[in-house]
Amino acid sequence: MRLQEKVETKVGVLIVLSIVVVLWGGLAQIVPLFFQKSLTEPVQGLEPYTALQLAGRDIYIREGCVGCHSQMIRPFRAETERYGHYSVAGEFIYDRPFLWGSKRTGPDLHRVGGRYSDDWHRVHLINPRDVVPESIMPAYAWLEENELDDPYIQNKMRALTIVGTPYTEEQIANAPAALEGKKEMDAMIAYLQGLGIQVKVRR
Repeated sequence: MRLQEKVETKVGVLIVLSIVVVLWGGLAQIVPLFFQKSLTEPVQGLEPYTALQLAGRDIYIREGCVGCHSQMIRPFRAETERYGHYSVAGEFIYDRPFLWGSKRTGPDLHRVGGRYSDDWHRVHLINPRDVVPESIMPAYAWLEENELDDPYIQNKMRALTIVGTPYTEEQIANAPAALEGKKEMDAMIAYLQGLGIQVKVRR
């Protein structure tokens, strides 16, 4: 009891011991994760975003889509029945930043890839109520009008290689051509169609 009293009455000692406990607890939880392959290696079939998908992802972030749509399906029956297989860490290896989110004003989009046609997405983004009458999602009609202009796409891809995304020099060199003549809508749809397709979805 005397030891406890000494610690509690000496603020400096209490602060130092608290920091030591927090650091130790943090290390005990974080360090083992670096050695679990399922958390540090991509799932089978996972490829880095194409130049068009990467540009679409930037538009998705710019338009604030993550504010209403999460991209992480939790391992609960209520979620897997509605959205498909729960999310696994290896699917997000090339995501920087992560767009998991926590708010679901709209549905989770992690398994939306391949669920609808490109035309469905186009109509939905131009006017969501044309395909989902009860939708409160705003329209993004300007995506169909705006030319896709991303002069920094090669720089972005090179920066991602620094943190482990395996882009080849050929992919980086061909990136501007992949965006040429495209609209922002094309990029957004390409990004959405690539979400969560590596793990089998239960429909």
